[in-house]
Amino acid sequence: MKKLLIFFLIVPMYSWAQSNFEKGEKLFRAKKYDEAKPIFEFVLKTNPSDIKSLEYLGEIEAHQKSWVKGAEYFKKLKELKPTVADYFFKYGGCLAMHAVEVNKIKAFSMVGDMKEAFEKAIELNPKHVQARWALIEIYLQLPGILGGSESKAIAYSNELAQFSPVDGYLSRGRIEEYFKRYDLAEKNYKKAHEIGNSKVTFQKLYNLYLNKLKDTKKAQDLKRKFEA
Repeated sequence: MKKLLIFFLIVPMYSWAQSNFEKGEKLFRAKKYDEAKPIFEFVLKTNPSDIKSLEYLGEIEAHQKSWVKGAEYFKKLKELKPTVADYFFKYGGCLAMHAVEVNKIKAFSMVGDMKEAFEKAIELNPKHVQARWALIEIYLQLPGILGGSESKAIAYSNELAQFSPVDGYLSRGRIEEYFKRYDLAEKNYKKAHEIGNSKVTFQKLYNLYLNKLKDTKKAQDLKRKFEA
């Protein structure tokens, strides 16, 4: 009798939590994050390990630039689902964005966790594009004494080129641009644009012409062709 009573008490709560979750999901998809957030938080009180609620909350916190809270949600997700590459990537991403906001000493202390998260994402998904981009930026931005390395950045760029030629050329262009080798950056961005012909490839080449090479004619010619 006691077990039956517990069953009748739990089932309505579970059903209510499920319907509430669906409401939160609709709000999230409508980008009404402030309204969706308390709903998912309530669902977690009923089920603290609810994967989708944790994921939505992590995304909301990241969208609202609450990087520390976002990292907490994705940290729990990667512990609950240690074979999902994106949870490691998003955890590392939140750490990286938080590192931009803090002083350099604290930021440098976070680098190890960032690298570990991005490397794990690649281990779980060998074709993870964003994780390689993140590692390229880390190795470019870090001083050599703290682990910065152009050769490692190039190695990840070469890996990208093996399964995504556009990202391969874009990332190599980014490296060349970072070190102010603008002619080589132009060469790689042009190849990326020839293959991709996308808004992203256009923007990279256009910005290089306009802001680094100071060649407005090339910039305008490129814009005219792309818009045509």
